[in-house]
Amino acid sequence: MPIVSRVARNRATRLFDLVAGFTYSQTLLASVESGLLDQLVGGAATTGDLADRLGMGALAAERLLRACAALGLVDRLDDGWWMLGAQGAVLQADRGIQAMIRHHRLLYADLEDPVRLLRDDRKTPTGLSDYWHYAAAERPDLEPQGRADPYSRLMAATQSMVVEQVLDAYDFGRHAAVLDMGGGTGTFAKCVSAAYPSMRIGVFDLPSVVAGAAQSTTTFHAGNFFVDPLPQDYDCVTLIRILHDHDDDRAAALLQRIALSLMSGQRLLIAEPMAGTSGAEAMGDAYFGWYLWAMRSGRPRRPAEILQLLKRAGFARASFRPTAQPLIASLIVATR
Repeated sequence: MPIVSRVARNRATRLFDLVAGFTYSQTLLASVESGLLDQLVGGAATTGDLADRLGMGALAAERLLRACAALGLVDRLDDGWWMLGAQGAVLQADRGIQAMIRHHRLLYADLEDPVRLLRDDRKTPTGLSDYWHYAAAERPDLEPQGRADPYSRLMAATQSMVVEQVLDAYDFGRHAAVLDMGGGTGTFAKCVSAAYPSMRIGVFDLPSVVAGAAQSTTTFHAGNFFVDPLPQDYDCVTLIRILHDHDDDRAAALLQRIALSLMSGQRLLIAEPMAGTSGAEAMGDAYFGWYLWAMRSGRPRRPAEILQLLKRAGFARASFRPTAQPLIASLIVATR
């Protein structure tokens, strides 16, 4: 029966992709770490030429090239020549995605024994919890200067994708001043400032984070947003990839503190990947579910769960706003 056979083949392929997923991710890592994609930016090259440039044998280089071709990262031409593929060209040009691929070494190490990780119930430190140490720390504001530099650089490198989704989905022109909570060294603030030059922009983050920031157009406020007073002279607050980093009790406390800092009619924007997103279900509960568990803080939430937290925090109303790429981030707008 042709229809049944086709369905069976598709399901078998999807199942095999799940089994082989780790090798696909390692192919991505090898393509980035070896410098293969950068070597093909200038044009096509032979297997032998690439082997010499990458510092590996011809057979090893061909094995890597074939694996990359299977994932669309490179294309094979005639007589052993290779060029960048469609996916490879996107990956080579996006340093933010490359930074995330390198960063995933920590996640894969933490997931070496996933059942043990679950049964440990977040009691034992992990590679990710040490990296994102502020999330589970009692007093992250007391960390020494320089401790936050690695994750600040990663956040800055990967922020552009989220910024694009937020600016396309929401008009900040109605606001006079915007405060980005947990805004790091100001990547999001800088982009908002560029789009709305007359707007006053602020960033609130840990002292060790804002110490490395330097932007003349942004006001930086140092503090712990669970403990220290929040600035109250902004009519819009943003949480960009922040809420899902925290467990429910801390997320609720943060939203309540923000609500108290805003006047009636002022707004809070929450932008992050959300669970249950149509077409991106695996990204929410599978990817971010495991990532945040290994991080020992936070969880992916469905929009309805966030809306309920906002209602309990004292916001008068809140609504979900679709974005062009919900895989990267969805948006919720709440009004005090």
